[in-house]
Amino acid sequence: MADRIELTGLECFGYHGVFEEEKRTGQPFIVDITCWLDSTPAAASDNVADTVHYGELAEMAHRIVTGPARDLIETVAAEIADTAMKEWPILHAVEVTIHKPLAPIGLAFADVAVVARRSRRKA
Repeated sequence: MADRIELTGLECFGYHGVFEEEKRTGQPFIVDITCWLDSTPAAASDNVADTVHYGELAEMAHRIVTGPARDLIETVAAEIADTAMKEWPILHAVEVTIHKPLAPIGLAFADVAVVARRSRRKA
């Protein structure tokens, strides 16, 4: 079974980037997270303890993005994905997208994003 919980458009302000200006002034980042899990137990129990609490998921991601500066948003996305897999053993997989809408690109662009996906291997 592969149900999904989707958290999209989480707005965070962080100091990530390879340029000193990015680390000094910071910029907005947008986070999307998709979690794959079997939600049958939660649906049957009607208990938030049997699922991924999306409020806690949002707080965890926000804490990482607003935390220590990283050069790469790949690092930020990976940390969120790895943390989610560790904190919620019921997850089959998670996908984290970090959007950097004000990336220092000297051309017009619609979006820059990095996606990290983690999944559990079945033995």
